[in-house]
Amino acid sequence: MKYMLLVCGDDTADASGMAPVEPWVEELSAERGVRLHGHRLRLPADAVTVRVRDGEVLRTDGPFAETKEYVAGYDILECATLEEAVEAAAKHPVASVGAMEVRAFWEDEDAEGKIRRLDAEVTAAVRDHDIDRAMACYAPDVEVFHAVSGAEQSGVGALRKVVELWFSAVTGPVEREVLDLRIRVDESIAFGHALVRTRAALADGGELDTTERVTTGYRLAGDRWQIVHQHVSVQGDATAVTRNEEGRS
Repeated sequence: MKYMLLVCGDDTADASGMAPVEPWVEELSAERGVRLHGHRLRLPADAVTVRVRDGEVLRTDGPFAETKEYVAGYDILECATLEEAVEAAAKHPVASVGAMEVRAFWEDEDAEGKIRRLDAEVTAAVRDHDIDRAMACYAPDVEVFHAVSGAEQSGVGALRKVVELWFSAVTGPVEREVLDLRIRVDESIAFGHALVRTRAALADGGELDTTERVTTGYRLAGDRWQIVHQHVSVQGDATAVTRNEEGRS
């Protein structure tokens, strides 16, 4: 379960003796892997409050409410229980001079499940040589590097040209088998690591049989996950392309 820690400062409190925050960040991030990310916020005097009334945008400089307590920053934790999140919040140095509000994220549909369905969509599109269906899985600003081409494609338009060329070199269905897919999701960003085996008949009579390691970066755009980065490398001992020489002189 993910929890948001709202770090609430108190402008009437004496924070001169407060412990530094860096050791807390180091313990929960690097050592325990509980803290996913976080950041400080500028002071309330730099805030802008926006309201819309009767279609009119009302802008006010400053916080939405005059109070001695204010949100000074935030941290996002991934904890097994609320008690674990409360324990982490209690160790935050600001808790000794201000307050820490602990709130669980609203439970939504499993993000990993959505990403796995996106990968299955790529498999189906490649199998059927459906270029439009395949490109719909990628973000417009995607960056892709493939070891076979040795070049990086920037943008979905450039990627489309490479995939179209690749489709023209194979005949019949393309078998794409994901041997191992591990996904790590962090809010609107996710990374996947997989071994992917691709087999197909080549237009020149040969056979394609590759096993590649694929690292993929995903980004949540609205309510859809899209591929924004992909790096493909061929294992040194993998059979990349085997040519069927039977019947050739």
